[in-house]
Amino acid sequence: MAPREYQGKPDGLVAGNGYSQVVSATGRLVAVAGQVAMDEQGELVGEGDPRAQAERVFENVRLALTAAGASFADVVKFGVYTTDISILPMVREVRDRYVDTSNPPASTAVQVGALFRPGYVLEIEAYAVVDD
Repeated sequence: MAPREYQGKPDGLVAGNGYSQVVSATGRLVAVAGQVAMDEQGELVGEGDPRAQAERVFENVRLALTAAGASFADVVKFGVYTTDISILPMVREVRDRYVDTSNPPASTAVQVGALFRPGYVLEIEAYAVVDD
């Protein structure tokens, strides 16, 4: 894991619920494009099932991180895009199996009108910093 110079809650900001307000790290940047619940054949996984989609999204993020020589321990920031913000607590449940919940990355969650294809309800991008 890249050295994290600062992580947490700065004075004057409220503590994040399941995320850090700020993370500072040095090393090689790994940017993972937004991942959706798509399998290796390009098919939607979990149509109508947000939990199944979240499971596949985090697996896809894991695969991308691994390919770049990184892991969830190296993630400093998530961008979460969903067509239904009410699924966010469930997304966090899945996410918490992948990240160190005592030292979580920074995160932004946004409800959007639509994703790139009908049926997809969640897209997550990640930024990691790896100490080479």
